[in-house]
Amino acid sequence: MSNIKLFQEKKIRSAWNEEEQQWYFSVVDVVEALTDSANPTDYLKKMRKRDETLSTYLGTICPHVEMITINGKKRKTLAANIQGLFRIIQSIPSPKAEPFKLWLAQVGYDRVQEIENPELAQERMKELYEQKGYPKDWIDKRLRGIAIRQNLTDEWKERGIKEQNDYAILTAEISKATFGLTPSQYKEYKGLATKHNLRDHMSDLELIFTMLGERVTTEISQKEKPDTFVKNKQVARRGGNVAGVAREQAEKELGRSIVSEQNFLPNSEDDASLSHQLPFEADE
Repeated sequence: MSNIKLFQEKKIRSAWNEEEQQWYFSVVDVVEALTDSANPTDYLKKMRKRDETLSTYLGTICPHVEMITINGKKRKTLAANIQGLFRIIQSIPSPKAEPFKLWLAQVGYDRVQEIENPELAQERMKELYEQKGYPKDWIDKRLRGIAIRQNLTDEWKERGIKEQNDYAILTAEISKATFGLTPSQYKEYKGLATKHNLRDHMSDLELIFTMLGERVTTEISQKEKPDTFVKNKQVARRGGNVAGVAREQAEKELGRSIVSEQNFLPNSEDDASLSHQLPFEADE
């Protein structure tokens, strides 16, 4: 899971490592948050030159973790866990250091609480969507969709599929069979940028048919246990086709298209900042 957290209005990219059960944070983002540097990458380079121990530490302990760039692309960036960030902070003379340490401690505590009680994570997501102005019935569908999506990706992992790019290909198969559009085409139709999460801009019915396609795909996969990527693509297409047939029938009854140009783009920067606190899902 990848998302963006806010520290004093500064965006810190983070990624949860499920195997290690800990957060990793973008080192460059942390440097920028603590120093307000216009060029945090250059600042980090200078830090490494003046602190050889730190340079060695970063090179051996801090991995490169895939995170989302400002333009929505996936790129690997130097990252550190909470323990690693405490070491990095020692080399940054900043009045924000102590508040940042407290913030890190809270982030870690919140995640531990969510692991012990998953309903807390769901409640936090619900609050964020409410702050953005989404109606309650839409939020309920969105959260249910997240759970269905998680079940699907868990099933794909069982089938030996673990690369995000492979998830994107399979997701595109479901989407095209369901709506006649890949996620990237769908975003373009709705006037969204690459960085936007398509599902956060879907109508109630679009969410419902997305859930149907993904749930049926999961059920077929669990029944047939496809053992190659090609077979998984076929299952994804079949699951999406079930939702596609249902969508077409619904459109005949309603006399309109389910595929909508509607989006929930925010009207202010304050609203926009909230979207970065929501969980990232790879639509494509």
